[in-house]
Amino acid sequence: MQFKIPRAGEPVPQDYARLLHDVDKLADSLDRRFRVPLTNIRFGWDPVVGFVPVAGDLVTAALAVRIIMTARRLGADRVLLRRMAGNAALDIGIGLVPVVGAVFDVFYRSNVRNVELLIAEISRQRAPPTAD
Repeated sequence: MQFKIPRAGEPVPQDYARLLHDVDKLADSLDRRFRVPLTNIRFGWDPVVGFVPVAGDLVTAALAVRIIMTARRLGADRVLLRRMAGNAALDIGIGLVPVVGAVFDVFYRSNVRNVELLIAEISRQRAPPTAD
């Protein structure tokens, strides 16, 4: 099912809210699930699974694509989808480099960035029109 971003004053369909919640939980699990003790450094499954050569990178790439495809279902436009794909491609590309990729994953958090971009776009489109 394909959605349009609900405008201000329009009700948000239950399936839409559920999908947005699910993709947010997935990004959080991939990028911020755990915390390094005695620090504010957070990381998720993305850098951990990325230590498994090739297969780990394929799994995390598939999950990044899932987030982007969910954004498409939620009504994200092509510009936003391209920006999200660029974030994911950068993460995947650098993630292929052993150790450096894992460290990059901890600090770049492309999945969380992508969900934040999606939420910002939804908020922008749902904002009531301004009277000029």
